[in-house]
Amino acid sequence: MRSFEDRLTRLEQLSEKLKTGGIPLEDAVALFEEGIRLAKDLSKELGKVERKVEILLNEPGRKADAVVEPDLGLFPESEEE
Repeated sequence: MRSFEDRLTRLEQLSEKLKTGGIPLEDAVALFEEGIRLAKDLSKELGKVERKVEILLNEPGRKADAVVEPDLGLFPESEEE
């Protein structure tokens, strides 16, 4: 099975192909079907991950009022005020 990221990239490629047009109807329908399958699979996988995160955040021994702020590393520490 391909990774989540690979499948998401493929879905984006399919979307772009369909947006640009110029594709015969049969090919467009096949691309659309593939895209729908990918979207459903990705949504299902994302739902599983969200449930897992929810379980981890609510595990016993964890303070109920604790706020979890993930460090995504998007901004350098020097920008914090």
